[in-house]
Amino acid sequence: MKTNDLTEKIIGAAHKVLFTLKLGLDEKLYERALVIELTKQGLRCDSQKQFPVQYEGEPIGILIPDLIVEDQVIVDPKVCTAFNDTHLAQMLGYLNITGLKTALLLNFKHASLGIKRVSN
Repeated sequence: MKTNDLTEKIIGAAHKVLFTLKLGLDEKLYERALVIELTKQGLRCDSQKQFPVQYEGEPIGILIPDLIVEDQVIVDPKVCTAFNDTHLAQMLGYLNITGLKTALLLNFKHASLGIKRVSN
């Protein structure tokens, strides 16, 4: 599936989750509901997949993105007032380490789903 088509499906699923659950929940609850919805739509979701991080060949830690959909798109559900530079920098770091090209920040804080697409 093309990345643009996939991101549209992910955004549609996130809208459905927000419409169904409403506002005021913890981001992990939205994340779990999003996994259920994406799976129902036939999409493969890896939740909390671990990526080793190295510095000059030495392991320094593990990077754990919230969701990776179809091995193409990192999805990071948030409940925050607004996205900030830290959120964007984190997504760029995730893209760099995973080798993926696209990430979606999804903000479930407001009645209108906040969406920020980040590309590497």
